[in-house]
Amino acid sequence: MVQTGFGGAEVLSLRHLPDPEPGAGDVVVRVHTAAVNRLDLLQLRTALLPGFQLPHTGGMDVAGQVSAVGPQVTTVRPGDRVLVDPTIGCGTCATCKNGEPGYCATLAVVGGNRPGGFAEYVTVPATVVHRVPAHVDLAEAAALPTAWSLGWHAVHRVGAVRAGEWVLVQAATSAVSIAAVQLARRAGARVLAVARTEAKRAVAADLGADVLDLDEHTVERVREHTDGHGVDLAVDHVGTATWATSLASLRTGGRIVLLGNTTGDQVSFSLSDVYRRGLRLLGAGAYRPADFADMLDAYFTGGLRVLRGAEYPLADLAAAYARQESGDLVGKILVRP
Repeated sequence: MVQTGFGGAEVLSLRHLPDPEPGAGDVVVRVHTAAVNRLDLLQLRTALLPGFQLPHTGGMDVAGQVSAVGPQVTTVRPGDRVLVDPTIGCGTCATCKNGEPGYCATLAVVGGNRPGGFAEYVTVPATVVHRVPAHVDLAEAAALPTAWSLGWHAVHRVGAVRAGEWVLVQAATSAVSIAAVQLARRAGARVLAVARTEAKRAVAADLGADVLDLDEHTVERVREHTDGHGVDLAVDHVGTATWATSLASLRTGGRIVLLGNTTGDQVSFSLSDVYRRGLRLLGAGAYRPADFADMLDAYFTGGLRVLRGAEYPLADLAAAYARQESGDLVGKILVRP
């Protein structure tokens, strides 16, 4: 499914392209399932990532089977079930050598500024391909790469969650928050999840969280749950709409991990409140390949689950985008070529 311009569904068209051939260190994956991300919708309207070019094929989250490998590839072979880490660094700069390709000056993102998974085949370097064990469905695996790697990075590497802590998770049934709730619970933390509707709060409760509505009494309820102290860690990717609640919900010495701005980018707050209470404001930034591998190890071990919001055939990608944009979903929207 090729994007040929900027706008709405009218700039998407189904096209037949030549089957890809792998380079020396590449893997060609026959796509079983790809998942929709917010970046796909945003770049339908304007280019956000450096190097984005039209025509473009989106789809950052990809799972499938290896169909061909380059002559230098020894880690996987045709027929292997795999998923793809969408972040690709140059491999030679200082940030890449430091294990942080997400900060590479020439960063490539599968489905972001290079061809992605909304197609029958996608070609990627072998270094970003991970095997999927037989007990994990490939459609389930396709929901993992972006949301769960960001959730792992926020909860563990940046948030440094510890057993017994209280963790506040905003927008509890978004894909990232579904991961964050479960990962925090798995680490032994107690989770307060905030969602606007009763149906979404029921989903968060089923994942093991205590649930709250986002209203003028949210901070009071947080204090009640935490014996008047507040939470140790808040995970917030919503932005303007939830910033004040997240900050006010922190205990003295608490920390907030910021990893998105869905509802807006600009906020205001009291500097004296932050420094007098010893609060820590932490930007999640880019996850590392090590985070991605650790997340997969945890998920494949068992006890965690993705939630599938809806599934569409590739030809109905415009409908999948519309569903994603509506906000009327819980979990990931999946696309099958």
